[in-house]
Amino acid sequence: MQVRAFLRLVGYYWRFIPHFATRAGPLTDLIKAQGPEIVKWSDAAEEAFTDLRTALCCHPVLIAPDFKKEFVLQTDASEVGPGAVLSQMVGEEEHLILYLSWKLFPREQKYTIVEKECLVIKWAMETLRYYLLGRRFTLLTDHSPLQWMHRNKEKNARVTRWFLSRQPFHFQVQHRAGSQHGNADGLS
Repeated sequence: MQVRAFLRLVGYYWRFIPHFATRAGPLTDLIKAQGPEIVKWSDAAEEAFTDLRTALCCHPVLIAPDFKKEFVLQTDASEVGPGAVLSQMVGEEEHLILYLSWKLFPREQKYTIVEKECLVIKWAMETLRYYLLGRRFTLLTDHSPLQWMHRNKEKNARVTRWFLSRQPFHFQVQHRAGSQHGNADGLS
């Protein structure tokens, strides 16, 4: 994972990580604009990376699911791979249940960006079906992939399969601007 992408992901949850700025300092020093072209990984950077990675995987960032509450599924795709985050609201704060990401196969890397966005939605729903089937949830993503999928479902067999695969799910779609979508974006 790139240093910037990792910091974007971790930074999304900074409010849950005590002394975040101090702990992330060795990593943010690596990506300063006036820094060198080649990142020089140090023992301090490795320690900061390990510390923040551990912080992302424990309470209060990561919580156990409450099946009485609605889930929030956030997805994002990139040229290399998609990412998804399953979370729930606890009071006014969004808390993480799990992260997902994978590297696209070479054939999938040739898809258009809208197809990649559709693929990540399909993949995330199928992967998380045990959490999502039979209950309402919110899908946070760009609206255009689902609209594009709906318009093109009769023109493309792959899109038809993807469109049909989401039929058993009951969800509402909400748009979240890319600048506020740092958790799923950091995984993709």
